[in-house]
Amino acid sequence: MPELPDVEGFRRLLDSCARDRRIRHVEVYDTGVLHGVSAQRLRRELEGRTFTEPGRHGKWLLARTGGPTLMLHFGMTGQLLCCRPTDERHAHDRVAFTLGRERQLRYRDQRKLKGLWLADEEELARTLDAQGPDAAAVGRDEFDALLRRRRGGVKSALTDQSVIAGIGNLLADEILWHSRLHPSRRANSLTDGERARLHGDMRTVLRSSVRAGCVPPRESWLTGHRDEPHGTCPRCGTDLSRGRTAGRSTVWCPRCQPRPG
Repeated sequence: MPELPDVEGFRRLLDSCARDRRIRHVEVYDTGVLHGVSAQRLRRELEGRTFTEPGRHGKWLLARTGGPTLMLHFGMTGQLLCCRPTDERHAHDRVAFTLGRERQLRYRDQRKLKGLWLADEEELARTLDAQGPDAAAVGRDEFDALLRRRRGGVKSALTDQSVIAGIGNLLADEILWHSRLHPSRRANSLTDGERARLHGDMRTVLRSSVRAGCVPPRESWLTGHRDEPHGTCPRCGTDLSRGRTAGRSTVWCPRCQPRPG
């Protein structure tokens, strides 16, 4: 599932592939990924415009054009690719933006759980106002204040986009494993020291993951073992525990991350 590091990778791809390039043609192969905009309006509003410097907030990619902003959310299986217009079309390519003669930006998505929105300044502000601060930029004081107000589990707080934007299932489990905190630990029960450690580990995991373009399956990380049939903790060798937190599959080490009493 694309999370903040993946979307930051898509932002960089958009910047290198499309920035300062004129949108010559928009092709919509599947209207199922369009939200609040028709294929006809998407073409009318974007053809002839130029992609400017892209942005990102949490899991949202913001493709600015000097006019309306194309907002992309990748759901479970979305991708952004830079291709040649002559490259064979993939079965899951949903929308293509031809840029001049040599480049084409493609939105590819198998499950179509999210997709594309076209937003004016007011619509963009309304969407982003509903999001919490970006996880890669939130400071320690704001992070503390957000968690102190949350009565539910710390994993639920980390993955709630209205609290902190950009963290999904893999990142949350990885961050909590680094911090030795059980996913169901109540967020407002954390001590000052535990919140400080959690904030620091979140920043460390995010920096490494952004460099990798995903949450990397490192041997020294939980992510490198969570999908193994009999995965063990890379820190202490204990068999990993599995369950569900707020409807999400969750993996943790019962020794390093003891369940709260």
